[in-house]
Amino acid sequence: MKKLLISSVAMSGLMASGALAAEKVVVVTSFPEEMTSVIETAFEGAHPEYDLEILNKSTSSGVKYVQEIASANTADIFWASAPDAFEVLKSDDKLAQITPNVAGIPDMIGAYPMNDDEGYYFGFAASGYGIMWNTRYLEGNGLEPAKEWVDLEKPEYHGHVGMSAPSRSGTTHLTVETVLQGEGWDQGWADWKLMGGNFASVTERSFGVPDGVNTGSFGLGIVIDFFAFSSKASGFPVEFSYPKVTALVPANIGVIANAPNEAGATTFVEYLLSTDGQKLLFDPAIMRLPVNPEVYAEAPEGLPNPFEDSSIGAEVKFDVDTSGARYYVVSSLFDVMITYRLDDLKAAVKALQDAEAKHADGSNAEAKALIDEARALIVAVPITEEQSLDPAFNAAFTGVRKEAGDEIEARQAEIEQQWDATVTENYRNAKELAEKAAAM
Repeated sequence: MKKLLISSVAMSGLMASGALAAEKVVVVTSFPEEMTSVIETAFEGAHPEYDLEILNKSTSSGVKYVQEIASANTADIFWASAPDAFEVLKSDDKLAQITPNVAGIPDMIGAYPMNDDEGYYFGFAASGYGIMWNTRYLEGNGLEPAKEWVDLEKPEYHGHVGMSAPSRSGTTHLTVETVLQGEGWDQGWADWKLMGGNFASVTERSFGVPDGVNTGSFGLGIVIDFFAFSSKASGFPVEFSYPKVTALVPANIGVIANAPNEAGATTFVEYLLSTDGQKLLFDPAIMRLPVNPEVYAEAPEGLPNPFEDSSIGAEVKFDVDTSGARYYVVSSLFDVMITYRLDDLKAAVKALQDAEAKHADGSNAEAKALIDEARALIVAVPITEEQSLDPAFNAAFTGVRKEAGDEIEARQAEIEQQWDATVTENYRNAKELAEKAAAM
């Protein structure tokens, strides 16, 4: 109440002098300008006393930024899709507890809590993860839509799939974790590697994937749902499917600890969760799933309603604590095994696919043994799931690299070098074994 009185007195004085100055609210977000500009304009129209300043960063970069400026904080809000990123900031005491004045939003989205139970961050939209495809591209290349993760491992999709890296995108990190949790550590990584062998590209940012599908740079992309919905609403010939193994989790917003303008930040959170703020998510440039069930009465045709369709994300009970505990380890593993060795992985997987096609009937026992050995080498993971959750092991991983040559802490670099040596040798040997089998 004291803060509100102070703000009211200050505002009255400014109004009396005829010079109402807007207070700056600094927002660190991974969301693209197409989305943030719509919400920024509406918020400032409803609250002219505030001026939003948007700092666009990838989720992992945003987390590091908030951590780095903590001693002299200049940012007010962290706004991103990935709840595990918020858990990282919460555990590092970089988020503030607030109690926004909000009504009409349930406590759960499916089987997942809508908000942090201690008030450090809040769900503003529901997010699912799946496969987007360009219908014209698939028709032109004689391909059927892929609707399950395992479909993307099929040889006919070799060179036709795009994805970003979890080190560059919080939503991609959630997608990777969803498969690891839904299929299990070993099978999940096997799926990612065999899908990775069909990649045309690992894009710099998550929105590079829908851009690639929209323009036909590749035919299929692994994306968060709203990328596909907004592309379709904008007239692109695209469709989207949720695989059975997917998660439905809230995209979140939180106030940063020691925010210079906590009152303004809280006002923005309240606006985003209000009925007017929730309806903004139906804008064709955004097309996200609101967390207020009442606003779906005005939803565009074809947009899923997760409060009516209970099948979305039903098979995976996403554990945000597990994801947060190994956040940097999973990102590093993906980069070492897939992003930075993509050409080696693609060559090994293509050789495996050719050998399997040559010996599809399984009649040649020697060839089958070589193929099985090659597959085992490709899908091998340098560490166990137990190691990935070991706090002492995780302590060595303090960040992610945007490029292979970026500097990281010495211990992390040492571990990654060991992984890389193993993975490189495995892919080389797998390719040789597969080619030997194919030649039989």
